Amino acid sequence: MASSIRSTTAAVRRMAATTSNTVGRSRNLSSTPRRLGGDAHAHGDHYDPPSGWLFGVAPGKYQQEGWEKIWIWGFLGSLGLAGLAYCYKPDTSIQTWALEEARRRLEAEGILEDKN
Repeated sequence: MASSIRSTTAAVRRMAATTSNTVGRSRNLSSTPRRLGGDAHAHGDHYDPPSGWLFGVAPGKYQQEGWEKIWIWGFLGSLGLAGLAYCYKPDTSIQTWALEEARRRLEAEGILEDKN
């Protein structure tokens, strides 16, 4: 039993010795070199000095881009069509249905006279 404990501890010591040597020499899975933080990722200066113009657009008369007029007409046209459809949509509320049903039943019983 003592010999098995000695062989086990010897094996553990050998594994610890080999892993401690390989920890310092770890290999990357990537073939590209490892870069550490800082400015290693920057490719030049990204600072734009203040010019006094908002978003870099020169002051003066605004010139529209080609898509803007089409977008405005399409947006306003769709709003107009949606408003028109909303005005002429059928009334499907429960109150309207209940009123018509009550009127129909009262006319069937003869309590309310027929409009026609």
